Amino acid sequence: MIELSPEHVAKAAGAAIVVRGAAGAPRRAVIDSREATEGDLFVGLLGERHDGGEFAAAALEAGAWGVLVAPDRAASLEGVLERGWVLATADPLDALGSLAREWRRRLGARVVGVTGSVGKTSVKDICRTLLPGPVHASQENYNTEIGLPLAVLSATKGTRTLVLEMAMRGAGQIAELAAIAEPNVAVITNIGPVHVELLGSVEAIAAVKAEVLGHLPPDGAAVIPVEAGSLEPHLDAAPRLIRFGDGGDVRVTERRVEDGVTRARIHAPSGSEEFDFPFTEAHNLANALAAIAAGVALGAPLAEMADRAPDIGFSRLRGERVELGDGAVLINDCYNANPVSMRAALDHLASMPASGRRIAVLGEMRELGPEAATYHREIGEHARALGVDLVVGVGEPARDYDPDELVADPTDAAELLEPQLGAGDAVLVKGSRAVGLEAVAEALQELRGDSKGD
Repeated sequence: MIELSPEHVAKAAGAAIVVRGAAGAPRRAVIDSREATEGDLFVGLLGERHDGGEFAAAALEAGAWGVLVAPDRAASLEGVLERGWVLATADPLDALGSLAREWRRRLGARVVGVTGSVGKTSVKDICRTLLPGPVHASQENYNTEIGLPLAVLSATKGTRTLVLEMAMRGAGQIAELAAIAEPNVAVITNIGPVHVELLGSVEAIAAVKAEVLGHLPPDGAAVIPVEAGSLEPHLDAAPRLIRFGDGGDVRVTERRVEDGVTRARIHAPSGSEEFDFPFTEAHNLANALAAIAAGVALGAPLAEMADRAPDIGFSRLRGERVELGDGAVLINDCYNANPVSMRAALDHLASMPASGRRIAVLGEMRELGPEAATYHREIGEHARALGVDLVVGVGEPARDYDPDELVADPTDAAELLEPQLGAGDAVLVKGSRAVGLEAVAEALQELRGDSKGD
């Protein structure tokens, strides 16, 4: 519930009240009229081709608390429907952000903003479990100028910690998101060649990610890796730094992996504790250090975070383990891909205990700019250096991996692999989200199920 009066909602959004509805506050904000139910505030966003306000009447018919739309759409609703609030604003997207910022302030929660080239969602997922509760975190990909405000507005009164993921597609976007979120703690997971096609260089990427530092309060903190690389020139903007990783403020002093669990002793300025993490990937241990460092910045006791660590869970398509029978296992890690995350995933594949072969099904890594072919070639070389037994490229751009097999699409990849899979094989599936490699896991499960039923 967005516990603001209707008049306060309008004022916070910078909107005029065109039609008054019933007393009470909206439940949440939505931008899809098909999702609008009783109590929702429908925001009709203006797109390049479509005006979401066209569906305002449908949202009101569905029982929406009210609608926030462009003035002409608002005027068309006056006197037509005798239900719901109708608010008019010239820029519904800007109004959505302004309303979210006001609700963030009214909540009084501490905000952790998470950005970086890779690991944002995993760090957010770990923070959701480890940080003092009640914790509210962004849904899967609610990390843009649309998604982040919706994530804030779905937080309920009593939220103690708000964890918000921040993605970017160009200069100024992280600053825009930070102006809405007003983070107390900024986590920058790392900087890598992601979105090079849009920004031109890793240094430019670092400058955009660092925009969040300028929005920290005087008592705020920035959580960054020990090896900050291109971030270093921007760190003077942070009021306080907490570094994670080897030699950092938050670091691992002992580590062992047993039965699918990573047991690690974590040192922080307040002392050290042993954590049991329900994963074995080295890159997720680094993500956990970033989340623990965020907790340290908020004053969370290390022992309490250690107690909650076994309950960590991750969002879909991020290292999901799929059992294929006969001891064969598939790691479904195809939410996104870039050179940093691809290397980490291949390193994990190489480290997995497998009595059979290790197989990598790799799709294109997108938005890498003019050096894309080089980045793909280097990943193929890395896979071979690790001893991966079979590399399957999916799609024409995957030719640059120099794969052992090249197929046209995910379905072809599954049909190629299914008859070859043996007992104890370990299969990694990874590529940029647009490639749709989750279909490989789905098709393999279906094919394996059908073959077992024959």
